[in-house]
Amino acid sequence: MSDALRRHGVWIGFALLLAVLPRVFTSGTSLTMMSLMGIMMVFALSYNMLLGQTGMLSFGHAVYYGLAGFIAIHAMRTFVADKLPIPLPLVPIVGGLAGLAFGVVFGSVSTRRAGTAFAMISLGLAELVAASSLVLRSFFGGEEGITADRSKLFRVFDLSFGPQVQVYYLIAVWTFVCVLAMYAITRTPFGRMCNAVRENPERAEFVGYSTQTVRWISFSLAGLFAGVAGALAAISFEIMNALSVSAGQSGVVLLMTYIGGVGHFMGPIIGAVLITALQISLSDITGAWMLYFGLMFILVVMFVPGGIAGWIMLHEPVVKAGLTGLLAVPYLTVAVPMAASALGLVGLVELSHHMLVKAATEGGKFRLFGVAVDGSSLVPWLVMVAIAAAGFLVARALWPRVTHAWGQVHDELKRRGLR
Repeated sequence: MSDALRRHGVWIGFALLLAVLPRVFTSGTSLTMMSLMGIMMVFALSYNMLLGQTGMLSFGHAVYYGLAGFIAIHAMRTFVADKLPIPLPLVPIVGGLAGLAFGVVFGSVSTRRAGTAFAMISLGLAELVAASSLVLRSFFGGEEGITADRSKLFRVFDLSFGPQVQVYYLIAVWTFVCVLAMYAITRTPFGRMCNAVRENPERAEFVGYSTQTVRWISFSLAGLFAGVAGALAAISFEIMNALSVSAGQSGVVLLMTYIGGVGHFMGPIIGAVLITALQISLSDITGAWMLYFGLMFILVVMFVPGGIAGWIMLHEPVVKAGLTGLLAVPYLTVAVPMAASALGLVGLVELSHHMLVKAATEGGKFRLFGVAVDGSSLVPWLVMVAIAAAGFLVARALWPRVTHAWGQVHDELKRRGLR
């Protein structure tokens, strides 16, 4: 029993977390946010099968998410119109099969090339589908999109899936199944071969494997899981429109995967939860929320290339060795001026956004961090610049303490034979 818990404890905990969350966060907004988080987890992990596992940078992964979502919502309309005894929980299978089919077809073309050529082909396919979404109105519904009523499908156990909590549990079950399946794939010989193709395709060919075939299979599987995510989105929102296949949707999943941590299985999950929460919360606070995502992406790529998951895993041997105390004080010392610098940058962004976007209609006066300021005056600009610059300079001056602490940690790990 103890061995089983040790092996499967993470998955048991994950299932319990998915089951308990609606009991803690009961509001409709919270349920909708958690449902979207589950959808984005599956979507981001499917993208990580391409980028993190096989090394394929795609700029059009939303194609499989969106097309599968449209097919799923058309299927829902057909099931209702023809009164077919197919319940709502089976609709994601339709989306998964659709995503797999598109992955097989498009992947047979795009995976013939790797690297930059593959990225450009994926971008071209994405633009082709995005342009078609405004032309093929019978399938995509034009700018209005296609709608369906999930509560009219065949009922099982008298579940109408009208209440959001029922939809959440449906998405949670499919999220758990998909996350577990994608993790299992990474532990198979095929998953290891994907890593080999990512790291050294020439050597993979030398030992007898076709790198194009490996990329094609990985691409098709990524399309399958992206299709499941698209079908879950169709179920949750009861509408699909052209934005689902747009470059913006592909950019969001790229953002989630990179910020969470490319190559780490937990990375896309962390990124999906964080970015979804920020999307919903920041959009209600500021109109410049997309700019913050762009800045976050740039900072992660420049200073934390392993993403949040990579930064966490960097500290795993430190925690196991009980050496976190050596890093805690330097981290806290640097965190204060870094937070001050970030505060100053946020103030500059909000001042710029207000003066460029809202000043013409609302005037220069507005509230910044709860304080009334006049954006047309030079004073708030100088104050924010001073805070940002002072925080940056102080953090830079204190950073050698962090470097010195890491040196001590490495020396201690070597002394214990842990590195």
